[in-house]
Amino acid sequence: MPSASFKDELLAEIKNLRAFAISLSGSVSVADDLVQEALLRAWSKSERFQPGTSLRAWLFTILRNIYYSNYRKRSREVQDSDGVYARRLTVPGDQESHLDLEDFRKAMTKLPAEQREVLTLIGASGLSYEEAAAICGVEIGTIKSRLSRARSRLVELLGLDETADAPVEPKVRRAG
Repeated sequence: MPSASFKDELLAEIKNLRAFAISLSGSVSVADDLVQEALLRAWSKSERFQPGTSLRAWLFTILRNIYYSNYRKRSREVQDSDGVYARRLTVPGDQESHLDLEDFRKAMTKLPAEQREVLTLIGASGLSYEEAAAICGVEIGTIKSRLSRARSRLVELLGLDETADAPVEPKVRRAG
C-alpha cells in the first residue's frame, strides 16, 4: 500500500493533471475521466515510482499514455476538432476575459498537437524542459524548438505584438 506522503503528493498534482488533460482532450469531462484513470493507475503501480524523480513527470507520462491509448480506440468515433459540438455545450460569459479565453482556446486548437502539448507542459504546468522532454520522449532541443514555434504562432494567431504583450492596433491614416 502506498505511503501517506505519496498520497499527499498525488493529490497535490490533480490540478496540474487536469489542466494537462483538458489541453490534450479539449473536453472537461474527458479530462476528468483521464485524470481519474491516471490517478488509479499511479496508485496501483506506486511501487514502480522511483523516489527522487519527478512525480509530476511520471503522472503526466501516465496520463499522456492513457490519452493516446484511448485516442487510438476512438478512431471510429466522430471527431470534434473544430469544436462545433463542444461550443453547443458551453454558455458564453458576458465578460471580456471570457472572449479572450475563447480566442486563446481557438488559437490553441490551430497549433499542431506536438506544439500544443509542449506549450501546456512547460507554459501551463510549469515543467522544466528536461521533464517535458522525458514525457514526450524527445530531446531538449526539440522541446525548445516546439515551444518557440508554438509561442510565435500563438502571437500571430491572436494578433499580439510580441514586444508589448498587447493587441496590435491597426494604423489609421490621418487626413492632412
